[in-house]
Amino acid sequence: MKKLFASLGLMFALLSPNLVLAEDPVAAPAAEAVAVEAAPVAEAAAPAEAAPAEAAPTEEAAAPVPDKGDVTWMLIATMVVVLMTIPGLALFYGGLVRTKNMLSVLTQVFAVFCLISILWVIYGYSLAFTDGGGMNSFIGGLSKMFLAGVDTSVVVETFSKGVVIPEMLFMVFQLTFAAITTALIVGGLAERVKFSALLVFSALWFTFSYLPVAHMVWFWGGPSAFDAPAGFLFAKGALDFAGGTVVHINAAMAALVGAFVIGKRIGYGKEAMAPHNLTFTMVGAGLLWFGWFGFNAGSNLEANGTTVLALLNTVLAAAAAALAWMFTEWMIRGKPSMLGAASGAVSGLVAITPAAGFSGPMAAIVLGAVAGVACLWGVTGLKKALGYDDSLDVFGVHGIGGIIGAIGTGIVANPALGGSGVYDYAAGAVAEFNATGQIISQLWGVGTVIVWSGVVSFVLFKLVDLTMGLRVPEEHEREGLDTASHGERAYTM
Repeated sequence: MKKLFASLGLMFALLSPNLVLAEDPVAAPAAEAVAVEAAPVAEAAAPAEAAPAEAAPTEEAAAPVPDKGDVTWMLIATMVVVLMTIPGLALFYGGLVRTKNMLSVLTQVFAVFCLISILWVIYGYSLAFTDGGGMNSFIGGLSKMFLAGVDTSVVVETFSKGVVIPEMLFMVFQLTFAAITTALIVGGLAERVKFSALLVFSALWFTFSYLPVAHMVWFWGGPSAFDAPAGFLFAKGALDFAGGTVVHINAAMAALVGAFVIGKRIGYGKEAMAPHNLTFTMVGAGLLWFGWFGFNAGSNLEANGTTVLALLNTVLAAAAAALAWMFTEWMIRGKPSMLGAASGAVSGLVAITPAAGFSGPMAAIVLGAVAGVACLWGVTGLKKALGYDDSLDVFGVHGIGGIIGAIGTGIVANPALGGSGVYDYAAGAVAEFNATGQIISQLWGVGTVIVWSGVVSFVLFKLVDLTMGLRVPEEHEREGLDTASHGERAYTM
């Protein structure tokens, strides 16, 4: 594995999704990631007896400053990922539940987004994206707690050496990832989870599952300190451009475990539980797709050709998956459905997430089509075989799609298949691609996150269930959570 790591040049060019604070290549110690502070051009010190102007010493090289184009793009990307969650994810989920639970799902997604946003700036950002000392392979430290030292004058490197954006902008972009990941779990517990229990679980899961996984996958020293200590999975060479492991597999495992622990909805398998408003679901799917442009293309952290590639792949993979799901369903059931097309598009978006900046466009189409068919099986055959009630099919779409996408990234990144390959910062060029070694690295990422999130989620669900109870009383579930939990109705007729 050391040989693989060395051959990949300690990884990632322009391409892994999120970075750690980049080091100042001159002043920062090689083993500790720090922020590069923006500064005006340094003026040469004047000697006691000033020489003529034409003989003045050359000014020192200017510190890198953010480009307004990169900053503008990242601001837009951040805002559309917020839109992706509220109202995008909320409407997508809300349309899939029964009328009596519509408002409860909207409230749950909205509240989780708000909760994680606050926790992120208090301690989340620090634990995910700073050096953790002796525990650095798995978690960061608390040096940036309460955003200490994170102000508008501090910058971080992107995936291009010497190219920077404001650290505060990188921080808030990452906030949106943490929030939507935790909110995804709502889908596995919908229509029977206690609101207070969901909030407590969300805070705990964010702390003990999301933050360590984000650190393991995305923490590194940046282009100017590529050989500094990195997160465990980054050091293993696992590629994840925008969150196939960190977001989708991570949240899907929590939803799957939660579905088993909390149990099936009353009447599941016996009573009709059809979506109450597929119009909302279609609108939500469209907002998710739109927000995914910020999610995937924004993960390049600057506006260049790789950003365009990630955006294009986000269109193509989703379109291919929507068609693959729809036509497969058409052949099996005799009719194509809007829900199938929308669900297929989301499965393609999930699958392309880790590969968005690594895959060529034609490979993205293939990856999306495979995910569309596989996720259809995940929400039908697999779900039936295992007998769990994942209300809104979080695992069937995000789990299966995330696994296919994460492993598939190791295939589609191959330059022989039109991929970008892996950049070797030590050599200053794309490294020779090791197909077998890269797939092994991807399997490390998938396996680690499945086990980590699965175990952490089980422990936390059991802890919450034993202390405050996970599930609403039976009479509240039959009444519907809109009125029983929130005293409101989504619709007043």
